[in-house]
Amino acid sequence: MDKETVGIIGTGWVGTSVAISTLHAGIAQRLWLHDLRAEVAEGEAMDLAHGAAFYPACEVAAVPLAQMREADVVVVAAGRNGRPGESRLDLLRDNARMATEVGQMLRGFGGVVVMVSNPVDVLTRVLQAASGLPPERVIGTGTLLDTARLRQIVGRQLRVAPGSLHIQVLGEHGDSSVPVWSGARLGGRPLRALAQWDAAFEPALAQQMRRAAYEVIQRKGATNHAIGLVTTRVLRALLLDERSILAVSRVQTGACGLQGVALSLPSLIGAGGALEVLEPEMDELERAALAASAAVLERAHASLS
Repeated sequence: MDKETVGIIGTGWVGTSVAISTLHAGIAQRLWLHDLRAEVAEGEAMDLAHGAAFYPACEVAAVPLAQMREADVVVVAAGRNGRPGESRLDLLRDNARMATEVGQMLRGFGGVVVMVSNPVDVLTRVLQAASGLPPERVIGTGTLLDTARLRQIVGRQLRVAPGSLHIQVLGEHGDSSVPVWSGARLGGRPLRALAQWDAAFEPALAQQMRRAAYEVIQRKGATNHAIGLVTTRVLRALLLDERSILAVSRVQTGACGLQGVALSLPSLIGAGGALEVLEPEMDELERAALAASAAVLERAHASLS
């Protein structure tokens, strides 16, 4: 392709938030939308195109599903959203079929796939298997959103900008996620060495992070804006070949002793996908929590068979 093209499958709350965030970021020259409800995708494309005077040049169009194979990056935001009181893994059976069908359609695809739909880790694994694409070219947004939420929560606690905090959340995007408090830094100093920090804060702040999506869903029915921004951050790293380190999900091939399960670890993101997985320093409790998170995801995937 002579232009960078992003395709988005699914134009519900999440897909449209990804679309508007991508347009404002100015990282694509073509934005293609697809939805089973063809008229909705067409309407969203028209509505977004009407704002062309206010974002960097980008052609926006609704396209048939098969045309997504010609994109550079395909974002999968199809499937249903979570319901009040429902865990992400409860969504699994309803959305796994969608991931399988999309993966089969993308067999032989030459670009990168970004899975956004939940439960994102298991669906990343399902789509990678169905597509036959290399693990590095099927990425889930994973715990990048959990990381952003925790930085916002801790930033509010310390009265500093969230972007100045270096904290990672790894493992499942869900209830077994693992905040790596032992490696958290502010201004190069360990968080736990700060006079204004007390490790007793950590369990409550982690629980607040894990409950964040449920609190939003209770009030408005879905989460969409933050994940739109998160997805665009991944797209920027891919399309601009940034080689940024981001906590994203992919099928693991040995890092931290994990094989075959899709979950989030720090990964080098560039034009070819999640090119390298880095093994972070963790204390013993965090390593045990990561192993437990992997086990949760293994059981969820096994339940499909």
